[in-house]
Amino acid sequence: MRTLLQINSSPMGEASISRRLTAEFVQEWRRANPHGRVISRDLSNTAIPVIDAAWITANFTPKDSRTPEQNDILALSTALTSELLSADEYIIGVAMHNWGPTASFKLWIDHILRFGETIALTSSGPKGTLDEKHATFVIASGRSYGAGSADASMNYVEPWLRTFFGYLGIRNMRFIVADGTANIRFGKIDQADFLAPHVEKIRTLIVEGSSL
Repeated sequence: MRTLLQINSSPMGEASISRRLTAEFVQEWRRANPHGRVISRDLSNTAIPVIDAAWITANFTPKDSRTPEQNDILALSTALTSELLSADEYIIGVAMHNWGPTASFKLWIDHILRFGETIALTSSGPKGTLDEKHATFVIASGRSYGAGSADASMNYVEPWLRTFFGYLGIRNMRFIVADGTANIRFGKIDQADFLAPHVEKIRTLIVEGSSL
């Protein structure tokens, strides 16, 4: 039985474009995987603490040597990491705020970099353990940052995601860039018309990935 992990990070609720598209992905994925399991994590509704010195010390301490207090410190991180490890693939909604991800998403990122879990310490150095996983990212932004746009050079989110998740071992990454959402807010395009090509891309990706 395949498992899909759905991550949402936008604080905009029902108005969120990234949420609409991750929901569409889940719906199509369920059709292609009728016996599959979906784990959903809403980061905007998860109280994720900032990383501090005690957390870092606990993370660097070998699992078998951690104190009960260190295990308590890492408890939420362990739950978030377990979701990643138990899933076969991910659909991750990333809202671009101020040229970067939301604060909740960055906190989630900090908590899932776990030595002995998502990162193995080998004789040749750190090695990501998620090399068998597949990830699809939905990046939603108000302005247009696509190739050829005036602001293309300010799209820091996609290369950052590629760098981080590549470090965790993921090689199979797909991106759906839903940029220019401000045009919906300003009435320049109907939301359904804006979503249509992205929904079609999702359906294509699901068909292509149904044999994974």
